[in-house]
Amino acid sequence: MAEKEEYGASSIQVLEGLEAVRKRPAMYIGDISEKGLHHLVYEVVDNSIDEALAGYCDTISVTINPDNSITVIDNGRGIPVDMHEKEHKSALEVVLTVLHAGGKFNKDNYKVSGGLHGVGVSCVNALSTYLRAEVHREGKAYVQEYSCGKPTTELRVTGTSDHTGTSITFKPDSSIFTVTEYDYATLASRLRDLAFLNAGIRLTLTDMRQIGEDGQPFSESFYSRNGLREFVEYIDSNKESLINDVIHLNTERNGIPVEVALTYNTSYNSENIRSYVNNIHTIEGGTHLTGFRRGLTMTMKKYGEEHKMFEKEKVEVSANDFTEGLTAVVSVKIMEPQFEGQTKTKLGNNEAIGAVQTAVSEALGNYLEEHPREAKTIVEKVIVAAKARKAAYDARTKVQRKTPLYGGGLPGKLSDCSSRTAEDCELFIVEGDSAGGTAKQGRDRRIQAVLPIRGKILNVEKAMEHKIFDNQEIRNLFQAMRVTIGTPEDPQAVNISKLAYHKIIIMTDADVDGSHIDTLLMTFFFRRMRPVIEQGYLYLATPPLYKCTRGKVEEYCWTDLQVQQFIARNGDRTKVQRYKGLGEMSAEELRDTTMDPSQRLLKQVTISDAVEADRIFSMLMGEEVAPRRDFIEANANYANIDA
Repeated sequence: MAEKEEYGASSIQVLEGLEAVRKRPAMYIGDISEKGLHHLVYEVVDNSIDEALAGYCDTISVTINPDNSITVIDNGRGIPVDMHEKEHKSALEVVLTVLHAGGKFNKDNYKVSGGLHGVGVSCVNALSTYLRAEVHREGKAYVQEYSCGKPTTELRVTGTSDHTGTSITFKPDSSIFTVTEYDYATLASRLRDLAFLNAGIRLTLTDMRQIGEDGQPFSESFYSRNGLREFVEYIDSNKESLINDVIHLNTERNGIPVEVALTYNTSYNSENIRSYVNNIHTIEGGTHLTGFRRGLTMTMKKYGEEHKMFEKEKVEVSANDFTEGLTAVVSVKIMEPQFEGQTKTKLGNNEAIGAVQTAVSEALGNYLEEHPREAKTIVEKVIVAAKARKAAYDARTKVQRKTPLYGGGLPGKLSDCSSRTAEDCELFIVEGDSAGGTAKQGRDRRIQAVLPIRGKILNVEKAMEHKIFDNQEIRNLFQAMRVTIGTPEDPQAVNISKLAYHKIIIMTDADVDGSHIDTLLMTFFFRRMRPVIEQGYLYLATPPLYKCTRGKVEEYCWTDLQVQQFIARNGDRTKVQRYKGLGEMSAEELRDTTMDPSQRLLKQVTISDAVEADRIFSMLMGEEVAPRRDFIEANANYANIDA
């Protein structure tokens, strides 16, 4: 046995400066994959936004360079470069190398700020193999370079300047991050949000990796004149409006700036509310969202009661009835935000409740009195929602009484697996009995279950709640997965704590009909079972389109290009078999190409941008034809469309 080492003071490791960030990066930026990689950009941009909030900046540009480094430029005041009295180094070097250092800790500099409260830019520096800071200030241009958080050059004057601002270029450390390629759409989504949240600021995103036929890189500019009003219009652009107005307020209560925009659409989907604090998306909500809900519910209920609309219809309304078909954005600016929750994105400041509630109650009350026709339309929608909630509860109770959603009463067509360990189990949702039969023969019975569905399931984008529970195929899905839906108060509440499978795989034919079924099912999960997607349990299978054979050489192909490459390698006498459906494949072929975990390719369904996902599902599955046609025409070149 090895000699035991003494555990004393010498055993305690002290990490100084930015060493702690490099040692435990996830503690500071969340993770070291896509999320953390993109968070580096947000931290630098947030510093520029802080300059804008302070009134010194109105233009910010972000460039993805060919090597996946990032450059962020603003026209703010420029980070100070004079000597820091305490640290005995330039203020720029302090900001970039010392944790919890920055101007945002001085309330005279910034009343509010986003980011990681002073940790951010120094973290970006620590996690980059190269960082170059260029500052234009007081008629001069200054430059200093860094590597892994440490300066590699002195701060030097490179010339004169006729403007002010800061430029930061950084290259993430590939030895730390598991992913180092930036996703344009992810960055564009964040910059778009920031433009809506900060009216009057222009943000530009340029991708030097994508050069067009004109020789110019792909670039977009994001700018909003009317802030959250335009944000709500953007979110609801593919939905039919219930009222033609966006109710918008931009005020201050109890020293807290409050901006809210809301409108109603004709959909039967649950609320779509996004909340922000100092430009940070508070995905878990918090006190500002509580204040919004209270202000909305109390004001709407008071109006309906005063006009005896609920009494006339003999209906009891709940808080959730007031938010069906609601789209809203709530944004507050707080000097010292206190965050709660696992992701630190739930606001805990109690003063925000009263500030938002008062502002919403006053603005909404005035709107309802000044617009009686629209007020009547909204309250009538609330009444319909209350009646539908009662009908949905009755339908759901009827379903559960006849066939409980779990603990027995599983759908007859389900071929379950023998394992009861959800982490190991997979459910294949297959269209048609023929394909379902093949899948049942080719599966691993220990961990793979198969549920055939008949035809195209109900389009939940257009259906009311009680109609959904009347649909046999959807009831089969609920029951097979052992998921419970709804409570008397909230008919759309989802409980997946007893979910039987941690891989739910949609497996359809590789043609237009199959793609339509994929979209219907993904719409169902997005609208009615979103936690399944959010926890990473939903996948798409990718069956091959072709089987190419030349003598004893066989190869499955997923694209026409792969077929051409096979023929080029093996000669023109190649036999090409086109699979028109899963039912044409043998059980062995389906197993080897699409079901076997050691050989298959699965596509995980994720939500990187909830706003954009909501818009696309509304456009693809909603009533409006023109936006859907435009989308198909714009994206046809990138899709495999089977004529």
